[in-house]
Amino acid sequence: MRTPAGRECRFYYEDFHRGRSRQECRLLTKGRGSTGWRPADCSHCPVPDILRANASEHLLLRAIIKPGVLGIGRHVHVTAYCNKHTCHIADPYVGCPLCASERPGLSDLFK
Repeated sequence: MRTPAGRECRFYYEDFHRGRSRQECRLLTKGRGSTGWRPADCSHCPVPDILRANASEHLLLRAIIKPGVLGIGRHVHVTAYCNKHTCHIADPYVGCPLCASERPGLSDLFK
């Protein structure tokens, strides 16, 4: 679904049908240091870019919103996890290195 920032994200949901006014991000977790989600958070969220760069079906994302320095500003912090190899992923844009090594012929494309 298209976010208020104009990018496609599968975790964003909105419903304005017949007088409803519901907008939510189904990825952001509340609690554990996260503040509440606002539609303006979509403008600087890295999740749509991560989903566009990495289409692995084993990729699990978790995101929290952290306040900036001295409470000024907000930023979205994303962590990634590979469900297949049960390991944390350092760079969610690249994905799991073990999943990439299992793909046959992938290294031949980038020589």
